[in-house]
Amino acid sequence: MANNSIGLDDAVGDYVRSHTSPPTPTQSALIERTADLGRAAAMQIAPEQGELLTTLTELVDPALAIEIGTFTGYSSLAIARGLSPGARLLCFDVSEQWTSIARTHWAEAGLDDRIELRIGPAIDTVRALPADTVVDLAFIDADKTGYLHYYEELVPRLSPGGLICVDNTLWSGAVADPAADDESTEALREFNRHVADDDRTRQVMVPIGDGLTLIRRNRP
Repeated sequence: MANNSIGLDDAVGDYVRSHTSPPTPTQSALIERTADLGRAAAMQIAPEQGELLTTLTELVDPALAIEIGTFTGYSSLAIARGLSPGARLLCFDVSEQWTSIARTHWAEAGLDDRIELRIGPAIDTVRALPADTVVDLAFIDADKTGYLHYYEELVPRLSPGGLICVDNTLWSGAVADPAADDESTEALREFNRHVADDDRTRQVMVPIGDGLTLIRRNRP
């Protein structure tokens, strides 16, 4: 069974998916392939979140999109589907093993020509981008303790009106639980506070997947 968005039981989750545009055959195959990984499969985004990413990509119409944290490639497939001809998606991840699954499914979907994967610590790969790189859309779904660093590297590169989508910002509800004090939860709380106080952006936290914060850079 595919992952449900936070707060949805199986019945409501099934209802949401039955009234949302379905995954493509390649996306469905990727869901099944990722499920074979066992517990790690929980890192895959919910199908309805994937459809939202495709829709947002189409609306923003980015020339350049960046993904930090690719895993087996479901979110990158969703973003790549929404790109216009000539646009590209840069994916940053540290795992050759998991991204090899992504590469296979990118090719099967006929989208591998618009996706470039760079293996290595994401903070280093972002900082290595040319100073004049303009990012129109970004998706962050990697180590939670790195979120604030990724954000601060991306915002100055974000085009006016550009969008950053950040996954797991509700963290199964732990961010609102005073008893939860593990490192990832504390890092997410700090990130959420920082974004809420940032006068460079506007943001909304959407209870889809495990919490998806949409952050738009203010126009001049």
